[in-house]
Amino acid sequence: MRYDRTLRISEEIKKLVSQLIQFEIKDPRISELTSITRVETTNDLRFVNIYISVLGQSEQATETVAALNRAKGFVRKAIGKDIQLRYTPEPIFKLDQSIEHSVRMSRLIEEVKKTHGPENTEDDNGHEHDE
Repeated sequence: MRYDRTLRISEEIKKLVSQLIQFEIKDPRISELTSITRVETTNDLRFVNIYISVLGQSEQATETVAALNRAKGFVRKAIGKDIQLRYTPEPIFKLDQSIEHSVRMSRLIEEVKKTHGPENTEDDNGHEHDE
């Protein structure tokens, strides 16, 4: 039951912070191509880890995370105003590199397919199959 509440709070925070990044935080260091990939609120509701993804250069991503962490007082105040909780969780912005990792893995898989080609392959039992 408590876990469901934490998930609901995390989703509400995700919506709110997305709106803040898009419309209210006016820091030029924050990339316009910033999106929130996931939000994890601790069980005691004291902290909220906000994972973001930034399309573009890694320097832009680093700068965006740093700028958002500098604006966390503003973000925390907005969370406290919008979501009625006994304690307002402290936001911690982190760079989510799972998208970049997925793209890299897809490229590696495609590279392996190109170098080995679609010719005969063996399954786990040593039987050859045509593709």
